[in-house]
Amino acid sequence: MPAAGERSAARREATGRRLARFAALRGRAARPGEFWDVVAVTAADAEQALAYRQQLAEKLSRRELPLGVRYHVFVDPPGPKIGNGGSTLHVLRCLEDLYGDKWTSFIVLLIHSGGYSQRLPNASALGKIFTALPFGDPIYQMLELKLAMYIDFPSHMKPGILVTCSDDIELYSTGVTETIAFDKPGFTALAHPSDLTVGTTHGVFVLDPSSFSGRGGLEYTSCHHFLHKPDIETMRQCGAVCVRGNCSQPSSSGDHNDSEMDSECVYTDSIFYIDHSIAKQLLTFYKQMGTLCCEIDAYGDFLQALGPGATQDYTKNTSNVTTEESQLVEVRQKLYSLLKGTALNVIVLNNSKFYHIGTTQEYLFHFTSDSKLKFELDLLSVAFSISSDKAKTLDQSTSIIQSILEPGCFVGPGSVIEYSRIGPEVSVGKSSIISGSYINLKVDIPSNCFLSSLSVKINNQVKYVSMVFSVEDDLKKSVKLLSDIHSLQFFGVSFLECLDLWGVEVSDQLFSNESTRLGLWTARIFPACSTLSESVRLSLQMLNSVQHMSAFKLNGFKLLSVEEMLTYKDVEDMLKFRKQIYDEILLQR
Repeated sequence: MPAAGERSAARREATGRRLARFAALRGRAARPGEFWDVVAVTAADAEQALAYRQQLAEKLSRRELPLGVRYHVFVDPPGPKIGNGGSTLHVLRCLEDLYGDKWTSFIVLLIHSGGYSQRLPNASALGKIFTALPFGDPIYQMLELKLAMYIDFPSHMKPGILVTCSDDIELYSTGVTETIAFDKPGFTALAHPSDLTVGTTHGVFVLDPSSFSGRGGLEYTSCHHFLHKPDIETMRQCGAVCVRGNCSQPSSSGDHNDSEMDSECVYTDSIFYIDHSIAKQLLTFYKQMGTLCCEIDAYGDFLQALGPGATQDYTKNTSNVTTEESQLVEVRQKLYSLLKGTALNVIVLNNSKFYHIGTTQEYLFHFTSDSKLKFELDLLSVAFSISSDKAKTLDQSTSIIQSILEPGCFVGPGSVIEYSRIGPEVSVGKSSIISGSYINLKVDIPSNCFLSSLSVKINNQVKYVSMVFSVEDDLKKSVKLLSDIHSLQFFGVSFLECLDLWGVEVSDQLFSNESTRLGLWTARIFPACSTLSESVRLSLQMLNSVQHMSAFKLNGFKLLSVEEMLTYKDVEDMLKFRKQIYDEILLQR
């Protein structure tokens, strides 16, 4: 087996080739069979869908995407959350409504992007699929990267749907003559060798060890059954653990280290394909169900029903479910009956790596640390930005994306600045994220700071709000009772103490949406201001008061929660600010 460095170099070369193929297709019409017939992006609600459509329209007008393709944003039906499995079914319904029977002849890329990105809030307003990446001219976002990485697939795919998520990246290298083809009936999934701890948070394929060697670029095999986020003991009991190639090095520790040379591995999931006959069956099932009232997982609830070794046991296991609805077990059992006996074909990509960028920690690690991803995607320290030589020496581990850094400012190692303008007297600490902000005052922004500014429209007036947290704060955590909010933490300090410093009263009015979930996400603490720079100044003063335990009263301001900021967001104004930065960068080059 080639050494890890050689494997990574091969992935880098293959990735570069795919990016070049995609770049050649940007702004021109694809030939029939050369690209997707439909690219569908899902959205959680009407506001999110509008934001996605505006951004797609802008990309198309700037000729940043292949033309002549049907790009659609499909919004989940109103009511209870239906999960990415429910969204998949709903998209099939939308395609039939739009195209009649013709949809069954389409090659479709379906990108799930319907979450609120609470673990990476700089993607909350404009969507994870529009997360900016530190390379490209102009900047690539996650959408372009997905389209580039899958550029070889459509010409080797029979009509059907390829399902992917918006916050992961799969990089892989295959032999010169090897082709990834999605042309078999049933489901076909890509499989990546991963260490066992990775398997506990992913889907794991139980493969017949005699059916593949673990060597070479890619191998076609079939899956006996599929495990969803199994513990290590279950992986061993079910025979999912394999020995890599002929590698006999002992396992490495479970840090961010590269574990490609561990002797043991499991094969984990990423994207999967549904052929059109199964897609038609799933659509019929969805129509018969009427309204879905529970969250279905496209991975856990579709794939666990497949393969000769599948059993019904998983249908009653709700340990991985956020809210257990009464309908869930019944829906799973019906899906199991529908899909039982369907093949799960697996394409084992022996030299592949799966990267997840769904949390602030993953985002900082992959964009700034010396990660494999940085090498394989050729990520830049300064991408499509103006950074004067007089900006204090930028560390190689910073990541500056479509931003303007004025002479004299300082950005600490391991920090990411995107779509922002940083004034001459600004010092940013290490491992911080600054997004969509204009900072023109004399200020020291502490390390591990998360600052993201949004435009909002309230009573037809544009205002600006900046959220500020620690990159380690848990925005998903919530309590049910006001008496429990002392257990919430803001920048390492009890939230109750922070409210006291800001002069904010604890009452039912403190949280938006008469929320039963009281947490940092729903707390009305961020002042709406008439200018972007003022909103940044006030939010940084809030943070400063917490760090120095000194009062900074928020009386007299209209305060919004992050949840409300997203409801009132003014996408047009945010894109206008990005465009101003874009134009200025073009002018100064």
